[in-house]
Amino acid sequence: MRLPINIEELLGGRAVEGDRIEYKTGWNPDAIYRSVCAFANDFDETGGGYIVVGVKEVNGRPVRPVIGIDPNQIEPIEKDMVGFNNLMQPYYQPRLYIEEVDEKTILIIKVSAGERRPYKVPDQITARQKTYNYYIRYNSSSIVPKGEYERELINLANRTPFDDRGNDQIMLKDISPLLLHDYLVKVKSSLANESLTENMESVLEQMELLEPTPEGYSIKNVAAMMFAERPDRFFKQSQIDIVVFPEGREKNPNNLIEVEPIRGSVPTMIDKTLSYLRTNVVKKKIVKPKDDEHSDKFYNYPYQALEEAVVNSLYHRDWTIREPVEITIEPDRISILNFSGPNHTIPMEAVREGKSLRSRRYRNRRLGEFLKELDLTEGRATGIPTIQDELKANGSTKATIETDEERTYFLIDIPCHPGFMKETLSVEQIGVKGGVKEPNVTKDVTKDVTKELTERQSVILEMITEDSFVTIPEMSLKTGVATRTIKRDIENLQSSGILTRKGGRKDGEWIVTELGLAMLEALKK
Repeated sequence: MRLPINIEELLGGRAVEGDRIEYKTGWNPDAIYRSVCAFANDFDETGGGYIVVGVKEVNGRPVRPVIGIDPNQIEPIEKDMVGFNNLMQPYYQPRLYIEEVDEKTILIIKVSAGERRPYKVPDQITARQKTYNYYIRYNSSSIVPKGEYERELINLANRTPFDDRGNDQIMLKDISPLLLHDYLVKVKSSLANESLTENMESVLEQMELLEPTPEGYSIKNVAAMMFAERPDRFFKQSQIDIVVFPEGREKNPNNLIEVEPIRGSVPTMIDKTLSYLRTNVVKKKIVKPKDDEHSDKFYNYPYQALEEAVVNSLYHRDWTIREPVEITIEPDRISILNFSGPNHTIPMEAVREGKSLRSRRYRNRRLGEFLKELDLTEGRATGIPTIQDELKANGSTKATIETDEERTYFLIDIPCHPGFMKETLSVEQIGVKGGVKEPNVTKDVTKDVTKELTERQSVILEMITEDSFVTIPEMSLKTGVATRTIKRDIENLQSSGILTRKGGRKDGEWIVTELGLAMLEALKK
């Protein structure tokens, strides 16, 4: 059986959050099955977790090269697990994968959220006298829940998020082999080598996208969300509507333009929406102020803020509600509306202040897993802080968030940079006719452009000057910044003529140009 995600991405903590991975130097069934029980109970509804056997950890990070386990242990471990699975109440069977890393053999135990939770397990599964307890994850530990936590766990019985439920209306023919293969290639899964025309059912089963039924199986909703060309056949109004008010909604509500609705799989909708915004909405100004040799660069809307908002609108929407995600574009803001609103576990004060909206319950946990593996979201409760940070770095004011007491909707207003506020939206600028109309701006790039280097970009350049062969994952590990953010910074540095690449992806190296070296030198002064 093949692991659905790339093992290096898993060990690097880039595909799965660190608190959903537990490392074990060796086979210790008592401790391992307490973690199996905790991940299966999925108390925070984050999608279970992974237990990696044969890897030492220090401060939550795997030590490379890995220790590995004796390959002769694998068959006895598999036999032991059959008996241990039967000791869980109710019965639960995790998935076991065998992987080769650093020329050593390791085991990956993938534990998905159980459909029959809550689960109990003996505290010492190998002991003769067995005492059963529930277990849940608390940060990076497996603990016995007490009091309110135990009651809340019991209340989760038979409550499965909508995206993880089987749907009898979805057939194998509805799943696009092209979309599925494209995903598997992007996440570097070994399943990409499978023939999807012949083994579609087997691949979906290994990805845990099939739900067993007395008649056989049903395909889970998230499979259609991610890999069906027309998921709106199963989830009505699963689309993104873009409406433009060139003069503003309040000033002239009758003057509006509706863009063709954007439909397709979730990644397709994200890609098409961001492409439209990037091409027709996002603009840059480079202005040279009087009596100042420096040039200022800013955007009407920072792209990453829009990206986070669009991804969040599909990730956190209620797919049972027949309402589209609506994006409204006005001269002074972009508003993104989706149904329903933030979970009631998030205080209203946090919503109003537009801070980190950390929830105890995630509406679409499996969808979130897939989006994270595609680097479209960085993890839990990071979307709003990222939006606010990007706006602040761009010189824009904060985004505002609105919902009601019943949490029936979520509305985020992303303000336009003050430097663009006086401009009106022309027909060309909103993509109805022709291309994007370039605004009249002063483009005066001076020799000293150190203001265009962010602190993070300067750190990246410093790392490259020290080691021109440094990889993006290594940069991500050293800085604690997501790989997709590092990639975006590098793309900006390359497009600005500050950084170039010599050679291929595997054997190439980075080269800081003379301009980049001059900028680094200027920053040191």
